[in-house]
Amino acid sequence: MIPTHPPIRDLVLLGGGHAHALVLRMWAMDPLPGTRVTLINPDPVAPYTGMLPGLIAGHYQRSDLMIDLVRLARFANARLILDRATGIDRDARLIHLSSRPPLGYDLAAIDIGITSDLPNLPGALDHAVAAKPLGAYAAQWQAFLALRLANPRVVILGAGLGGAELALATAHRLRAEGVRAQVTLLDRGDSPLPTLSPAARRAVLRAFQALGVTLRLGATASAIGPASVTLSDGEEIGSDFTLTVTGARPQGWLADTGLAHQAGFLTTDAQLRTSDPLIFASGDCATLATDPRPKAGVFAVRAAPILLHNLRASLSGQPLRAFKPQTDYLKLISLGAQSAVAEKWRVTLTGPRLWRLKDRIDRAFMDKFGDYPAMPVEQPPTPATEGLAPYLAQRPLCGGCGAKLGPGVLSSALATLPAPTRAEVLSGPGDDAAILATPTGVQVLTTDHLRAFTRDPRLMARLAAIHALGDIWAMGAAPQVALAQVTLPRLGPELQTRMLAEVMEEAAATFRAAGADIVGGHSTEGAELTIGFTVTGTAERAIPKQGAKPGDALILTKPLGSGTILAAEMAMAKPTGVLLGEVWAACIAQMSRPQASAAMILAPHARAMTDVTGFGLAGHLLEMLETAATLHLSAIPLMDGAAELAAMGQASSLQPANLAAVSWRMTAPGDPRALLLTDPQTCGGLLAAVPADRAQDLLAQLRGAGHDAAIIGTVTDGAPHLTILP
Repeated sequence: MIPTHPPIRDLVLLGGGHAHALVLRMWAMDPLPGTRVTLINPDPVAPYTGMLPGLIAGHYQRSDLMIDLVRLARFANARLILDRATGIDRDARLIHLSSRPPLGYDLAAIDIGITSDLPNLPGALDHAVAAKPLGAYAAQWQAFLALRLANPRVVILGAGLGGAELALATAHRLRAEGVRAQVTLLDRGDSPLPTLSPAARRAVLRAFQALGVTLRLGATASAIGPASVTLSDGEEIGSDFTLTVTGARPQGWLADTGLAHQAGFLTTDAQLRTSDPLIFASGDCATLATDPRPKAGVFAVRAAPILLHNLRASLSGQPLRAFKPQTDYLKLISLGAQSAVAEKWRVTLTGPRLWRLKDRIDRAFMDKFGDYPAMPVEQPPTPATEGLAPYLAQRPLCGGCGAKLGPGVLSSALATLPAPTRAEVLSGPGDDAAILATPTGVQVLTTDHLRAFTRDPRLMARLAAIHALGDIWAMGAAPQVALAQVTLPRLGPELQTRMLAEVMEEAAATFRAAGADIVGGHSTEGAELTIGFTVTGTAERAIPKQGAKPGDALILTKPLGSGTILAAEMAMAKPTGVLLGEVWAACIAQMSRPQASAAMILAPHARAMTDVTGFGLAGHLLEMLETAATLHLSAIPLMDGAAELAAMGQASSLQPANLAAVSWRMTAPGDPRALLLTDPQTCGGLLAAVPADRAQDLLAQLRGAGHDAAIIGTVTDGAPHLTILP
C-alpha cells in the first residue's frame, strides 16, 4: 500500500530477528503516518530458531522455517537493505554498513542475534560449523548429508539445551539415513543440563542412550582440525562434522558503539531502550538490565508488541510501556524423533503428543509470515466509462522495464516520426542508440529511465545506471558522460536530501566504474521514485543491431527471468519449495552485473549485437534478424526460480503485450520456460550474433570473466521467424 502521507522521519531496524519480524508484520497492519521504515539484514531470509532441530532431524524442509524478509518488507511497505551493520555513529546518526556508505536514521532498533562460533579456539573458524547464525549451519548440514559417509563422526561442543537438542536431532537423522554414526557431545561442566528439572534431565539422558549419543563432561576442546577435535589433555576425537553450540557471543561491533553493555550484550531498560534513547534493542543481542533472562526466542517474541508500541510512541511523542518478561517459560525439547520433553514450573511431561504440541506452536508462528492479505484492487466507480472495469482488472503495473510501453503501442506511435536530416546522424529511431559521426569515429547517444521496483534508492540508482549503460555497451562503445533525471516521491526535507544524496552518490560511483562521469541533470518531485540517465559513448565504429548472417551463433550473456521475478516480489507470491526472497536476491545480484567486460569480449567479433531489455529475448532478437533463427530452450540460461514462478502464472504486466507482438513470428513448445522468452528484462544481458567458428572461444572468455553466458541458437535462412526447440 502506497503511503498517503509523506514520510518525514526514518526508523531503521537492524537485523531480521524474531522481534523485528513481528514488529514489521504488526506495523504493516497499522503503519504510523510520516515514518519511513528500513530493515537492514545480510540475508533475504531469516531462520526461526524453534524449528531448527526439526530441520536437522529431517522433520522439516528448509523453507518451513525461513521467514522471507523480502515478502515481509514488501507487505510492510519497508525498505529492505541486504547488508550487514558494522557500527553506529550516534553523533551523526549514521549506521555503518559493510558494503555501502553509511545510512542515516532518526530512530533505530537492534535485533541482530548472536553467534556461537569460537574465534579464539585454534582451527574453529576453518574447520567447525557454528550453530548460530542458523542459516549457514543448515546449509552446511545438508552438504554434509549429501556426502553420504558410511560411518560419519559428529562432534558437538556445548551440552546445554541447544546442544542436547541438536545432538539428538543429528543422531536421529543419521540413523534414518541408514548409517552407523558416532555422535559425541562435549561439555566443560561436571553435571549435565543443570537448568532442567531432574525428571526432564533423565528424559533427555535416556534419549541420548537410545540414539547412541555419547555425552562427555569435563571435556575442554583445545583445537579443531579438519578431521578431529583435540582435547586439553591431548586426546583426539575423530570428527567429520564439528558443531559449536557452546555459549553465546555477541557481534563484536556492538561494544564499540559507546552504548552500555555487559560483555558485549547491549543493556536496556524496561522500555527496551539502550543507554541512547534513540536506539532500542531486543532479542539475544540485548539484556534487560533490571530483569535479565536466558537467551531464548520466546522472550523476543513476547517483547515484540512492547517494542512496536515504544517505537511508535517515540516517533509520535507518546508514553512508553515497560516490558515484563515471564519468570519461567514452557521449555519444549525435541528428542530427535517426533517426541519431546515439556517442562514448566518444574513439572515435566514426555512423549509424542508434546512434539505435536511443539509442532503446532512453531507452525502457528510461521503462519504469521505465510499468506499476507492481498493488495487492494482498485474498483471502478459507478457509473463509469464502459470498459474501465476490465482495464483496472489487468495485472498491477510493474517497475523497471516491465513499466514500459508495449511494442505495439510504441511502434505505432513512432511510425510518423520523421527520418533524421542532419548529415552527422548515422542512425536514429529503431537502433539501440543514436549514432553521430565524429572526426575520429562515432559517438553514440541513448537515454533510459526506470520506475522504481525497490524501495532502496541506492540500489535503484545502481541498477538504473547499469540499465542505461546497456545500450552503450551493446554498440561496442566506451561510456563517456551521463545526465541524470530523478523524480523523487513526496518526503520531508531531510529525507528528501538523504534520498537524493543516495541516488547521486551511487549513480556517480557506478558510472565512474564504467569510465564515465555524471555532468549534470534534472530533479523534480512526483508520485514515486523514477531514475533515468542520458548517456553518451565513443567508438571507432558502432556495432549495428542488424547484420547477422545465416550460420552465425547467438550468444546471450545473462540469464532471463527478471521481469517475472520482480512481478512476483511485487505481488508477494509464495511459491512452493523455493523462497521468493532468495530468488529475488539472486535476481538482483544478476541485474547488478555490468556488461562492460562482456561487450569488450564480443565487440571485435560480433556482426550484430543488442541488449535484452523491455521487449524480452524474442522481441529484441526479431529486431536483430533479417532472416530466421532457431533457439534451443534447454540452452537458454534462466534465473533461479524464474521457471517455477512462470509455471505458477506469475508474469510482468508487460509480458502479454510482448507475447502478442511476436507470437505470429514464433513457433514454441507449450513449456512454461517459453513464456520467459517474452519476459521484459531490466539490466538484461547482451545478445550477439558471432561467426560460428568463434563462438566457443568467445563463450569461454565470457565465462572466464564471470558472465553466465550461453550459446542459445543459430541464425538460419528464411523470413524473420523464431523456431524454439526443446
